[in-house]
Amino acid sequence: MTALKQFARLESSGVWRPDAEAQRQDVVVSFGDASLVISNKTMKALSHWSLAAVVRINRGEMPALYTPSADGTETLEIEDETMVEAIEQVRTAILKSRPRAGRLRGVLVGGGIVAMLALVFVWLPGALLSHALRVVPEPTRAEIGTELFTAIGRVSGAPCHSPRGDKALAQLHARLLEGGKGALLVLQNGLNGTTSIPGGLILLDHSLIEDHETPDVVAGYILAEAERRAEHDPLKQLLDHAGSIATLRLLTSGHLPEPALQAYAESLVSAEPAPVPQAALLHRFAAASVSSTPYAYALDMTGEATIGLIEADPMRAGGARPVLDDGDWVALQGICGN
Repeated sequence: MTALKQFARLESSGVWRPDAEAQRQDVVVSFGDASLVISNKTMKALSHWSLAAVVRINRGEMPALYTPSADGTETLEIEDETMVEAIEQVRTAILKSRPRAGRLRGVLVGGGIVAMLALVFVWLPGALLSHALRVVPEPTRAEIGTELFTAIGRVSGAPCHSPRGDKALAQLHARLLEGGKGALLVLQNGLNGTTSIPGGLILLDHSLIEDHETPDVVAGYILAEAERRAEHDPLKQLLDHAGSIATLRLLTSGHLPEPALQAYAESLVSAEPAPVPQAALLHRFAAASVSSTPYAYALDMTGEATIGLIEADPMRAGGARPVLDDGDWVALQGICGN
């Protein structure tokens, strides 16, 4: 403590009494290490008092009368004003440094409030999200998907349709996603490859169909999106973006606010698709009996970045089944009227 260093060499005379029945003794009083040292004339220590516990009995009077604690039996009289002032300065500094009951209570209450707020802001969003994903039924997911698709339509326009093209698209879905729920839809504008929305819909950019000579490329994109959807629940992605208030609205009303849907739709159509683990993707190609090589070259025409999909193509030794027959593929390529 700075105050103790300041008075480290300070000494004065005093009168010490060990207890109420004992005889008074003339002593030397000096500062020790956070204590008062009471010594006789030969400098033999008679007592050590902790400065943190020293109590002044006769506040404002001289000579100053001290006791080592509130229930102490020893007393010490000091007439030296410099020593008295030093003791009082140190006692005052110690008293100020002690936590007050009210202050401590305030710190504890404030800390509790901060902890509760942290719990609300850190734990509650995750708990709401987890609960929503558990309890939202499939019909509600499908309805949310329809509402989101409507919002996407404001950005990308209406989906492409033609009688023969729709039939070919349904055949493509059945061929690649056997037993899978939902459907495939083709958008004319604004979509970055593929994306999934709640309810099982997978949206395809028309260029995946129109810019390639065989259906194997779009088949690869669909298989990759199916794996992406399995790893990242589309409803979770939507609720993560919409936030806790929108999630709470969904739980209480069964619907998401339209502004939240529109904001997510705008970000979804321009987002880069998340990468898919190569091993899982190759497993899907193998299960569907589709070659992964055309898809790999569509991603990177040099094949350098996708060499793993090329070298580990499960159909490299043969066995691939046609994705669509030629007539259905031609019909699908014309689904947007080009």
